[in-house]
Amino acid sequence: MKHVTFGASGLRVSELCLGAITFGDPRSLGSSPDESRAIFDSFASAGGSFIDTANMYAEGASERLLGEFIRSDRDSFVISTKYTPSRTGGVQRSGNGRKNMMRSIEESLRRLATDHVDVFWLHARDGVTPWEEIMRGLDDLVASGKVLYVGASDTPAWEISRANLLAELRGWSRFVGIQVEYSLVERTAERDLLPMARALGLAITAWSPLAGGALSGKYGGNGSHTEPTRLRREGINERTLRIAETLALVARDVDATSAQVALAWLRAQAEGGPVIPIVGARTRAQLEENLASLNVTLGPSQRKRLDEATQIEAGFPHQFLASEMMKRFLTGGDPSQLR
Repeated sequence: MKHVTFGASGLRVSELCLGAITFGDPRSLGSSPDESRAIFDSFASAGGSFIDTANMYAEGASERLLGEFIRSDRDSFVISTKYTPSRTGGVQRSGNGRKNMMRSIEESLRRLATDHVDVFWLHARDGVTPWEEIMRGLDDLVASGKVLYVGASDTPAWEISRANLLAELRGWSRFVGIQVEYSLVERTAERDLLPMARALGLAITAWSPLAGGALSGKYGGNGSHTEPTRLRREGINERTLRIAETLALVARDVDATSAQVALAWLRAQAEGGPVIPIVGARTRAQLEENLASLNVTLGPSQRKRLDEATQIEAGFPHQFLASEMMKRFLTGGDPSQLR
């Protein structure tokens, strides 16, 4: 597995990130401790070094297991975790504020059995805490050595831009990366979040790259799971099913699985900087299938087919500014003079 720099920082991470959300989760979508270890070992054996978790995953079990797995070789891995939401504990154990931030990092460090995390993410914008409080608090954590880099997940583009400008003016640590939902099914991050990240030199990590399993190959490939009632129950609408069907056809073209092609498409959206998929798995076999996506290359015609089947409207003001009328107005009547 190759490594890439994490945005404009000096941090080096593997081109795929292992999502540890399933580690220790007792539900059917989770992985037992033994299976979690097998998944981790397979990822590490393939050269993977970047692993993402959060304080709330499996009520802390994900961090505890990950701490056990990296204990003998901590410095070979880039560990990222998050703070903000809480499944239990009430109002004082949630939110973006300094109180919850400081409590969360101390608890995460204990569970991970380490003295620092490499990337500490604001998990989601709470819409209440002032950015001055957030960025100053994160800067204090970086200054203390408990956190090396900070990032923002699930936050509007304009707010991330504002926070980073504030940090730059104050001489505080800035966000170096973002986490966004991004897949063939969910491409709306292309409107503002991805252009912002590339303009500001932020790394892009993509969660749910298989759209919650919709792009894993169980839909659209051989007619299975296409009964309307079952599709509605599993949250699969007509658009998603059409995308899954197109994906299956392209996968047959390149002799790969649907999941591998979905991940290869995501990694191919690298103009201006790489997109790092966060791949999760319940079993070692699922992870190894995802790792094999690194060997899949899509040709221009295949990428075009997937792009056309999944395209979204850019919306306002993007489409308005790109219209021929506005191009003429903005160039004094001759768009050919502006390059």
